[in-house]
Amino acid sequence: MAKVVAVIGSKDSGKTSTIEYLISNLSKEGFNIASVKHVHEPDFTIDVEGKDTWRYARAGAKVIVIVASKEVVIIKKGVPQIKLEEILKNFEDEGIDIIFIEGLRSITAKRRDIYKIVTAKDEEDLERIMKGITPPILAITGMVARLKPKTPNLRTPIIDLYDEGSELVQVVKDHLMGSI
Repeated sequence: MAKVVAVIGSKDSGKTSTIEYLISNLSKEGFNIASVKHVHEPDFTIDVEGKDTWRYARAGAKVIVIVASKEVVIIKKGVPQIKLEEILKNFEDEGIDIIFIEGLRSITAKRRDIYKIVTAKDEEDLERIMKGITPPILAITGMVARLKPKTPNLRTPIIDLYDEGSELVQVVKDHLMGSI
């Protein structure tokens, strides 16, 4: 069973860079990685007007699978509120060790079965984000880590991705290795 790590933070706080760094380093060590990205734009679509898949959806297809020589894409239309379990089902038969989630804070922040990494821009941003998150929290990173904030009541390690990235990789491995 894959372990899930949600990277939670404000816009432009370092979430994508954090996940990219972890995927790059952990996959080099042999871990099979998957990722989930939540897009906030309400009218976003990967489908392109006029293309065959768009035409299938317009004709009434609810699920369209695109098969190419180097990738498979599944487009599900009309999914108003998808549940995390439904998203994770996509990875069940893929041999995945770790799934990183960027976004979906409203459905990951309070769950105790999901590990979290918090990214923040500054101390104020960090304080605001931490109020809504239930442990386990593996680390804090992002722009705030470069500022080296003084947080005496906080026991979570603050790791600067650019100077201490290997420490973040090790923290993730230490917490997940026994259960992978």
